[in-house]
Amino acid sequence: ALVPGVSRSGATISAGLFLGMERELAARFGFLLAIPAVFASGSENRPDAFDPVGEGMSATGAQLLVSTVIAFVVGYAAVSWFLRFLVR
Repeated sequence: ALVPGVSRSGATISAGLFLGMERELAARFGFLLAIPAVFASGSENRPDAFDPVGEGMSATGAQLLVSTVIAFVVGYAAVSWFLRFLVR
């Protein structure tokens, strides 16, 4: 966090509301801004996740793919629920 105690999504949603966006649009904007941040943080650690020799606790490509798909599905469901919650 740039400011201790302030989340990225909270800051972007608050900024969107301050600029006059509707709640749903501000939330969508905040979640869309998460994509590059999450991708960049995942890409930074990705080379360390592979262990070509097969020793140690590193994940295989299949394990990384399955965990990425599961994380995407759960994240999508959570964001969908949160957006429906904000619209009410």
